[in-house]
Amino acid sequence: MKIVITGGAGFIGSNLAGALAAHHQVTEIRVIDNLSTGHKANIAHLGVEFFEGDIQDTALLDQVFRGADAVVHLAALPSVPRSLRDPMASHHANATGTLQVLDTARRAGDLHVIAASSSSVYGANPHLPKHEGLTPAPMSPYAVTKLATEAYLSAYHHSFGLPVLPFRFFNVYGPGQRADHAHAAVIPKWIDAVLAGRPVIVFGDGTQTRDFTYVGTVCHVLTEALLRRIVEPHPVNLAFGTCMSLLDLITELEAATGRGARRKHTASRTSDVPHSQADSTRLRAVFPNVTPVPIQEGLRATASWFQGSTTGNAVT
Repeated sequence: MKIVITGGAGFIGSNLAGALAAHHQVTEIRVIDNLSTGHKANIAHLGVEFFEGDIQDTALLDQVFRGADAVVHLAALPSVPRSLRDPMASHHANATGTLQVLDTARRAGDLHVIAASSSSVYGANPHLPKHEGLTPAPMSPYAVTKLATEAYLSAYHHSFGLPVLPFRFFNVYGPGQRADHAHAAVIPKWIDAVLAGRPVIVFGDGTQTRDFTYVGTVCHVLTEALLRRIVEPHPVNLAFGTCMSLLDLITELEAATGRGARRKHTASRTSDVPHSQADSTRLRAVFPNVTPVPIQEGLRATASWFQGSTTGNAVT
């Protein structure tokens, strides 16, 4: 099996490339990444074929997709705050970029396309836990681009018969996630702060809840979806119903690092979703044998990676 990973030099993509490289059914892995947030060093040891460039370069996409069997589309311009500053950039990278990927997959012979959406599409819908039948209520341009990603996958499946599978990711974390940029996720940012003796910055009162999912679990699901060639035009939550407040996360990080954390509260952020928890019914129906890594175990592994990393931020 020959697999393309868009955004494969980033955090989730490089972890996935490593997971796929361990399977004998996977004979070739190709990565396309414009390195706007990813790094070639993340995949240098994996023996993948790397193509530097943007997913809006159709000629390059044709080259990369030729002869492949499946595509895992992870390339995106992440971050809600970033999308508030530059909505058009998020749209071009995430919505138009997905359209280019799907059209290229058609030209290449109807490749199986698995794509990353986001829990942010639920937005202002207050219902908990979040199940896929809820009406989306995106609160940011980023969330809208991810809803467009899902809609394009469904449209290409129903209109052209393209085999697709959209996943809604919920707060993925784990070893290799960078903390040294403006749009870093909360777990690497806070681990880095705790280890450096800096205060953790809490937006609002810290009672916001999130459904954190370990990157190893995400890669396990993606790998199984590829190898079993699972096709589903409707979005599937890729999370397991964990509901942890940010204040409780700080307590767990203290246990994982063995260090106390100083807290500094600031104003709440625009378009921040107050609560996020996945209903995993659809996921467990399709992947009944997947057991998620408990968050305590995942945080210990992540903290250990930070403590043992010479750079502290090798992967994005």
